[in-house]
Amino acid sequence: MRRLASRALGRKGYEVSLAASGGEGVDMAKVSAFDLIAVDHYMPGQDGLATLEALRALSDCPPVVYVTGSEESRIAVAALKSGADDYVVKSVGEDFFDLLASSFEQVLERAQLRRARAEAETELRATNARLEALLKEVNHRVANNLQMVMSFVALQTKTLADPAAREALQKTQQRIATVAQVNRRLYTTDDVEYVAMDDYLGGLAEDLTATWSTGVAARRVIANVEPMRVATDKAVALGMIANEWVSNACKYAYSDSHDGEIRISLRRADETSLELAVVDDGAGMPADGTARGTGLGTRLIEALARTHKAGVTYGAVDASRDLPGTSAVIRIQLRPGELKA
Repeated sequence: MRRLASRALGRKGYEVSLAASGGEGVDMAKVSAFDLIAVDHYMPGQDGLATLEALRALSDCPPVVYVTGSEESRIAVAALKSGADDYVVKSVGEDFFDLLASSFEQVLERAQLRRARAEAETELRATNARLEALLKEVNHRVANNLQMVMSFVALQTKTLADPAAREALQKTQQRIATVAQVNRRLYTTDDVEYVAMDDYLGGLAEDLTATWSTGVAARRVIANVEPMRVATDKAVALGMIANEWVSNACKYAYSDSHDGEIRISLRRADETSLELAVVDDGAGMPADGTARGTGLGTRLIEALARTHKAGVTYGAVDASRDLPGTSAVIRIQLRPGELKA
Protein backbone atom coordinates (compact mmCIF):
# COMPACT_ATOMS: atom_id res chain seq x y z
CA MET A 1 0.00 0.00 0.00
CA ARG A 2 2.89 2.37 0.83
CA ARG A 3 4.61 1.62 -2.46
CA LEU A 4 1.42 2.08 -4.45
CA ALA A 5 0.79 5.42 -2.69
CA SER A 6 4.39 6.49 -3.35
CA ARG A 7 4.12 5.76 -7.11
CA ALA A 8 0.71 7.45 -7.41
CA LEU A 9 1.88 10.56 -5.54
CA GLY A 10 5.14 10.61 -7.50
CA ARG A 11 3.16 10.85 -10.73
CA LYS A 12 1.45 13.94 -9.26
CA GLY A 13 4.79 15.64 -8.56
CA TYR A 14 5.40 14.68 -4.92
CA GLU A 15 8.73 13.40 -3.62
CA VAL A 16 7.85 10.65 -1.14
CA SER A 17 9.85 8.96 1.63
CA LEU A 18 8.48 5.76 3.22
CA ALA A 19 8.63 4.48 6.81
CA ALA A 20 7.57 0.95 7.83
CA SER A 21 6.49 1.95 11.37
CA GLY A 22 5.49 4.94 13.46
CA GLY A 23 8.77 4.95 15.34
CA GLU A 24 10.79 4.90 12.11
CA GLY A 25 8.71 7.78 10.74
CA VAL A 26 9.27 9.90 13.87
CA ASP A 27 13.04 9.26 13.67
CA MET A 28 13.03 10.36 10.02
CA ALA A 29 11.10 13.52 10.92
CA LYS A 30 13.73 14.39 13.53
CA VAL A 31 16.53 14.57 10.95
CA SER A 32 14.74 15.61 7.74
CA ALA A 33 12.59 18.64 6.96
CA PHE A 34 9.37 17.29 5.44
CA ASP A 35 6.61 19.51 4.08
CA LEU A 36 3.89 17.06 5.14
CA ILE A 37 3.53 13.65 6.85
CA ALA A 38 0.78 11.06 6.25
CA VAL A 39 0.21 8.64 9.15
CA ASP A 40 -1.75 5.40 8.96
CA HIS A 41 -3.61 4.27 12.08
CA TYR A 42 -2.55 0.60 12.23
CA MET A 43 1.25 0.23 12.19
CA PRO A 44 3.80 -2.07 13.84
CA GLY A 45 5.06 -1.02 17.28
CA GLN A 46 2.81 1.97 17.90
CA ASP A 47 -0.43 3.09 16.34
CA GLY A 48 -1.06 6.30 14.47
CA LEU A 49 -2.36 8.26 17.49
CA ALA A 50 0.81 7.55 19.47
CA THR A 51 2.88 8.43 16.42
CA LEU A 52 0.93 11.67 15.95
CA GLU A 53 1.58 12.58 19.60
CA ALA A 54 5.33 12.00 19.13
CA LEU A 55 5.36 14.04 15.93
CA ARG A 56 3.50 16.96 17.52
CA ALA A 57 6.11 16.99 20.29
CA LEU A 58 8.83 17.87 17.75
CA SER A 59 9.96 21.50 17.73
CA ASP A 60 8.98 22.02 14.08
CA CYS A 61 6.31 19.47 13.21
CA PRO A 62 4.98 19.74 9.64
CA PRO A 63 1.25 19.31 8.85
CA VAL A 64 -0.07 15.78 9.40
CA VAL A 65 -2.73 13.92 7.36
CA TYR A 66 -4.21 10.95 9.19
CA VAL A 67 -5.30 7.81 7.29
CA THR A 68 -8.07 5.61 8.75
CA GLY A 69 -10.36 2.79 7.72
CA SER A 70 -13.87 3.45 6.48
CA GLU A 71 -15.50 2.31 9.74
CA GLU A 72 -13.21 4.27 12.07
CA SER A 73 -14.72 7.76 12.21
CA ARG A 74 -14.16 7.98 15.97
CA ILE A 75 -10.43 7.48 15.38
CA ALA A 76 -10.44 10.24 12.77
CA VAL A 77 -12.11 12.58 15.26
CA ALA A 78 -9.53 11.66 17.92
CA ALA A 79 -6.74 12.36 15.43
CA LEU A 80 -8.13 15.79 14.55
CA LYS A 81 -8.43 16.62 18.25
CA SER A 82 -4.81 15.53 18.72
CA GLY A 83 -3.55 17.94 16.07
CA ALA A 84 -3.95 16.27 12.68
CA ASP A 85 -4.64 18.77 9.91
CA ASP A 86 -6.91 16.46 7.90
CA TYR A 87 -7.89 12.80 7.56
CA VAL A 88 -8.50 10.50 4.60
CA VAL A 89 -10.51 7.26 4.58
CA LYS A 90 -8.34 4.42 3.28
CA SER A 91 -9.64 2.22 0.46
CA VAL A 92 -8.29 0.12 -2.39
CA GLY A 93 -8.14 1.79 -5.79
CA GLU A 94 -7.11 4.96 -7.56
CA ASP A 95 -9.85 7.00 -5.85
CA PHE A 96 -7.96 6.71 -2.56
CA PHE A 97 -4.72 8.04 -4.05
CA ASP A 98 -6.56 10.91 -5.76
CA LEU A 99 -8.26 11.75 -2.47
CA LEU A 100 -4.93 11.56 -0.64
CA ALA A 101 -3.27 13.92 -3.16
CA SER A 102 -6.20 16.33 -2.92
CA SER A 103 -5.93 16.36 0.89
CA PHE A 104 -2.17 17.01 0.63
CA GLU A 105 -2.79 19.96 -1.71
CA GLN A 106 -5.35 21.56 0.62
CA VAL A 107 -3.31 20.99 3.77
CA LEU A 108 -0.14 22.41 2.21
CA GLU A 109 -2.05 25.44 0.96
CA ARG A 110 -3.44 26.10 4.45
CA ALA A 111 0.03 25.67 5.95
CA GLN A 112 1.43 28.19 3.47
CA LEU A 113 -1.32 30.66 4.41
CA ARG A 114 -0.55 30.19 8.11
CA ARG A 115 3.14 30.82 7.50
CA ALA A 116 2.36 33.92 5.44
CA ARG A 117 0.05 35.20 8.17
CA ALA A 118 2.65 34.53 10.87
CA GLU A 119 5.31 36.36 8.84
CA ALA A 120 2.92 39.27 8.26
CA GLU A 121 2.10 39.43 11.99
CA THR A 122 5.80 39.37 12.87
CA GLU A 123 6.50 42.18 10.42
CA LEU A 124 3.50 44.12 11.74
CA ARG A 125 4.76 43.80 15.32
CA ALA A 126 8.19 44.96 14.24
CA THR A 127 6.68 47.90 12.35
CA ASN A 128 4.54 48.85 15.35
CA ALA A 129 7.59 48.69 17.60
CA ARG A 130 9.49 51.01 15.24
CA LEU A 131 6.53 53.42 15.11
CA GLU A 132 6.17 53.44 18.90
CA ALA A 133 9.88 54.18 19.28
CA LEU A 134 9.54 57.00 16.74
CA LEU A 135 6.48 58.42 18.53
CA LYS A 136 8.32 58.31 21.85
CA GLU A 137 11.18 60.27 20.30
CA VAL A 138 8.73 62.78 18.82
CA ASN A 139 7.00 63.24 22.18
CA HIS A 140 10.38 63.62 23.86
CA ARG A 141 11.40 66.37 21.47
CA VAL A 142 8.03 68.10 21.72
CA ALA A 143 8.26 68.07 25.52
CA ASN A 144 11.80 69.49 25.35
CA ASN A 145 10.70 72.20 22.91
CA LEU A 146 7.75 73.14 25.12
CA GLN A 147 10.10 73.33 28.09
CA MET A 148 12.27 75.72 26.10
CA VAL A 149 9.24 77.87 25.25
CA MET A 150 8.30 77.94 28.95
CA SER A 151 11.80 79.15 29.78
CA PHE A 152 11.51 81.94 27.21
CA VAL A 153 8.15 82.97 28.68
CA ALA A 154 9.60 82.95 32.21
CA LEU A 155 12.49 85.15 31.10
CA GLN A 156 10.10 87.54 29.40
CA THR A 157 7.92 87.67 32.52
CA LYS A 158 10.84 88.92 34.62
CA THR A 159 11.35 91.91 32.34
CA LEU A 160 7.76 93.20 32.69
CA ALA A 161 6.79 95.86 35.20
CA ASP A 162 3.03 95.60 34.59
CA PRO A 163 1.51 93.09 37.10
CA ALA A 164 -1.35 92.24 34.74
CA ALA A 165 1.05 91.44 31.92
CA ARG A 166 3.20 89.31 34.25
CA GLU A 167 0.14 87.38 35.39
CA ALA A 168 -0.98 86.79 31.79
CA LEU A 169 2.42 85.36 30.88
CA GLN A 170 2.50 83.21 34.03
CA LYS A 171 -0.87 81.72 33.08
CA THR A 172 0.41 81.13 29.55
CA GLN A 173 3.43 79.37 30.99
CA GLN A 174 1.22 77.09 33.09
CA ARG A 175 -0.97 76.26 30.07
CA ILE A 176 2.12 75.25 28.12
CA ALA A 177 3.26 73.14 31.09
CA THR A 178 -0.11 71.35 31.10
CA VAL A 179 0.42 70.22 27.50
CA ALA A 180 4.11 69.43 28.11
CA GLN A 181 3.19 67.05 30.93
CA VAL A 182 1.18 64.92 28.50
CA ASN A 183 4.12 64.58 26.09
CA ARG A 184 6.48 63.86 28.96
CA ARG A 185 4.31 60.97 30.11
CA LEU A 186 3.89 59.60 26.59
CA TYR A 187 7.62 59.17 26.01
CA THR A 188 8.28 57.67 29.46
CA THR A 189 5.70 54.85 29.11
CA ASP A 190 5.14 51.94 26.74
CA ASP A 191 1.78 53.35 25.59
CA VAL A 192 2.11 56.30 23.21
CA GLU A 193 -1.62 56.65 22.49
CA TYR A 194 -3.14 56.88 25.97
CA VAL A 195 -2.37 58.90 29.11
CA ALA A 196 -2.68 57.50 32.65
CA MET A 197 -4.96 60.15 34.13
CA ASP A 198 -4.22 59.46 37.81
CA ASP A 199 -0.52 60.00 37.14
CA TYR A 200 -1.09 62.99 34.86
CA LEU A 201 -3.55 64.93 37.04
CA GLY A 202 -1.54 64.00 40.13
CA GLY A 203 1.57 65.57 38.60
CA LEU A 204 -0.45 68.59 37.47
CA ALA A 205 -1.75 69.05 41.03
CA GLU A 206 1.81 69.04 42.36
CA ASP A 207 2.89 71.63 39.79
CA LEU A 208 -0.07 73.89 40.56
CA THR A 209 0.57 73.61 44.30
CA ALA A 210 4.15 74.78 43.77
CA THR A 211 3.12 77.51 41.32
CA TRP A 212 0.39 79.14 43.42
CA SER A 213 1.76 78.70 46.95
CA THR A 214 3.63 81.67 48.45
CA GLY A 215 5.56 82.33 51.61
CA VAL A 216 2.44 83.96 53.03
CA ALA A 217 -0.26 81.49 52.00
CA ALA A 218 -0.21 77.90 50.76
CA ARG A 219 -2.40 76.48 48.04
CA ARG A 220 -2.83 72.73 48.41
CA VAL A 221 -4.09 71.04 45.24
CA ILE A 222 -5.25 67.43 45.68
CA ALA A 223 -6.07 64.99 42.86
CA ASN A 224 -8.49 62.11 43.39
CA VAL A 225 -8.63 60.24 40.09
CA GLU A 226 -9.96 56.81 39.17
CA PRO A 227 -7.27 54.68 37.48
CA MET A 228 -7.89 54.96 33.73
CA ARG A 229 -6.06 55.63 30.49
CA VAL A 230 -7.53 58.24 28.15
CA ALA A 231 -6.70 59.06 24.52
CA THR A 232 -4.19 61.90 24.20
CA ASP A 233 -6.50 64.61 22.85
CA LYS A 234 -9.05 63.98 25.60
CA ALA A 235 -6.29 63.99 28.22
CA VAL A 236 -5.00 67.36 27.01
CA ALA A 237 -8.53 68.83 27.10
CA LEU A 238 -9.15 67.56 30.63
CA GLY A 239 -5.77 68.84 31.79
CA MET A 240 -6.34 72.29 30.29
CA ILE A 241 -9.78 72.57 31.91
CA ALA A 242 -8.45 71.42 35.30
CA ASN A 243 -5.57 73.90 35.03
CA GLU A 244 -7.93 76.83 34.33
CA TRP A 245 -10.31 75.97 37.16
CA VAL A 246 -7.56 75.31 39.71
CA SER A 247 -5.70 78.49 38.76
CA ASN A 248 -8.90 80.50 39.11
CA ALA A 249 -9.62 78.94 42.53
CA CYS A 250 -6.05 79.52 43.72
CA LYS A 251 -6.31 83.20 42.86
CA TYR A 252 -9.89 84.11 43.75
CA ALA A 253 -11.32 81.54 46.19
CA TYR A 254 -9.06 82.51 49.11
CA SER A 255 -7.52 85.74 50.27
CA ASP A 256 -3.83 86.39 49.71
CA SER A 257 -3.07 85.81 53.40
CA HIS A 258 -5.01 82.54 53.93
CA ASP A 259 -4.17 78.96 53.05
CA GLY A 260 -6.57 77.11 50.81
CA GLU A 261 -7.32 73.65 49.43
CA ILE A 262 -8.52 72.80 45.92
CA ARG A 263 -9.63 69.28 44.97
CA ILE A 264 -9.53 67.74 41.48
CA SER A 265 -11.56 64.59 40.82
CA LEU A 266 -12.07 62.51 37.69
CA ARG A 267 -14.40 59.53 37.44
CA ARG A 268 -16.43 57.54 34.96
CA ALA A 269 -19.89 59.08 34.90
CA ASP A 270 -21.21 56.20 32.76
CA GLU A 271 -20.09 53.99 29.89
CA THR A 272 -19.75 56.89 27.45
CA SER A 273 -18.62 59.88 29.53
CA LEU A 274 -16.18 61.13 32.15
CA GLU A 275 -16.86 63.69 34.86
CA LEU A 276 -14.15 66.15 35.89
CA ALA A 277 -14.75 68.33 38.95
CA VAL A 278 -12.71 71.03 40.69
CA VAL A 279 -13.94 72.05 44.16
CA ASP A 280 -12.72 74.63 46.67
CA ASP A 281 -13.87 75.80 50.12
CA GLY A 282 -13.48 79.51 49.38
CA ALA A 283 -15.58 82.59 48.90
CA GLY A 284 -17.82 81.19 46.19
CA MET A 285 -18.93 82.55 42.83
CA PRO A 286 -19.57 86.31 42.35
CA ALA A 287 -23.18 87.28 42.95
CA ASP A 288 -23.69 88.22 39.30
CA GLY A 289 -21.98 85.04 38.07
CA THR A 290 -19.48 86.89 35.88
CA ALA A 291 -15.94 85.59 35.48
CA ARG A 292 -13.16 87.41 37.24
CA GLY A 293 -10.01 88.50 35.44
CA THR A 294 -9.81 88.71 31.67
CA GLY A 295 -12.26 85.86 31.09
CA LEU A 296 -9.81 84.11 28.75
CA GLY A 297 -9.86 80.95 30.85
CA THR A 298 -13.66 80.82 30.76
CA ARG A 299 -13.68 81.23 26.97
CA LEU A 300 -11.04 78.52 26.65
CA ILE A 301 -13.15 76.11 28.72
CA GLU A 302 -16.26 76.94 26.68
CA ALA A 303 -14.36 76.27 23.45
CA LEU A 304 -13.05 72.91 24.73
CA ALA A 305 -16.52 71.98 25.94
CA ARG A 306 -18.02 72.65 22.48
CA THR A 307 -15.26 70.69 20.76
CA HIS A 308 -15.76 67.64 22.97
CA LYS A 309 -19.57 67.88 23.27
CA ALA A 310 -19.39 68.47 27.00
CA GLY A 311 -21.71 70.12 29.52
CA VAL A 312 -20.34 72.50 32.18
CA THR A 313 -22.02 73.42 35.48
CA TYR A 314 -20.99 75.76 38.30
CA GLY A 315 -22.43 75.99 41.79
CA ALA A 316 -21.86 76.45 45.50
CA VAL A 317 -20.61 73.51 47.53
CA ASP A 318 -22.69 74.50 50.56
CA ALA A 319 -24.72 77.71 50.29
CA SER A 320 -25.44 77.73 54.06
CA ARG A 321 -21.81 78.37 55.01
CA ASP A 322 -20.06 81.72 55.35
CA LEU A 323 -17.61 80.51 52.69
CA PRO A 324 -19.78 78.34 50.47
CA GLY A 325 -17.00 77.20 48.16
CA THR A 326 -17.34 76.60 44.44
CA SER A 327 -17.87 73.44 42.43
CA ALA A 328 -17.05 73.38 38.71
CA VAL A 329 -18.04 70.20 36.85
CA ILE A 330 -17.74 69.11 33.23
CA ARG A 331 -19.08 65.88 31.75
CA ILE A 332 -17.15 65.05 28.61
CA GLN A 333 -18.35 62.52 26.03
CA LEU A 334 -16.14 59.63 24.90
CA ARG A 335 -15.89 58.14 21.45
CA PRO A 336 -15.25 54.37 21.07
CA GLY A 337 -11.62 53.54 21.87
CA GLU A 338 -10.86 56.74 23.82
CA LEU A 339 -10.84 55.03 27.24
CA LYS A 340 -8.83 52.09 28.56
CA ALA A 341 -9.14 50.64 32.06
